[in-house]
Amino acid sequence: MAATAALGAVADAATKCPSGGCQLDPARTCLTGIYLSQAVVAILAVLAISSEYGSGMIRVTFTAMPRRTTVLAANAVTVTGLALAAGTVAVLGSVLAGRLILPGHGFTAAHGYPPLSLGDGPVLRAAAGSVLYLALIALLSLGVAAAVRDSAVAIGIILGLLYLIPIIATVVGAPGWHRHLGQIAPMTAGLAIQATTGLRSLPLSPWTGLGVLAAWAAAALLAGGLLLRLRDA
Repeated sequence: MAATAALGAVADAATKCPSGGCQLDPARTCLTGIYLSQAVVAILAVLAISSEYGSGMIRVTFTAMPRRTTVLAANAVTVTGLALAAGTVAVLGSVLAGRLILPGHGFTAAHGYPPLSLGDGPVLRAAAGSVLYLALIALLSLGVAAAVRDSAVAIGIILGLLYLIPIIATVVGAPGWHRHLGQIAPMTAGLAIQATTGLRSLPLSPWTGLGVLAAWAAAALLAGGLLLRLRDA
């Protein structure tokens, strides 16, 4: 929570909007810390189940609760609850930091940027959507961990999905492929929810992008649940 708000404050302090105007999105700027906190959430969600495989405690868990999908559901509730609680505090801190810092760097009503407020519909959507984004990242990570079992492999897969696909998209020369990768990449699609300006230039609309991430999370949980039932502990 502290790192998310702190990174957002650093991004706010490093951003300038000169008198001639700028094309920056203040809501996205103050929520920059989500790029870091998603990795923390992903790692914790992976360890929620893969650490039991590493220690052998998963056998005790399945002995106490033979319904493996129930075990997965319980883990999902736990990691989602933690992500929502921590994400809410982190996002509120980030928005508050942006409200205090950005006006001193040119983001003023005179330049077309009123102070950030959760009473503003797009800002509220960006803030609430960022919290939901972290919860979906937790579910995606849990599903992958349930499917592959190994902590290191699961973390590598998640971080690759989050950070590697956007990097690949930046080096793809064809504009069409660049846009398609942006539409299917979990991070790029999901973080469209943070946009409050330039919505027409996005690969997907904000809520559609979050829906793509939700589909990734649902597919991962489905695969993880099926493999939990089919394989030995």
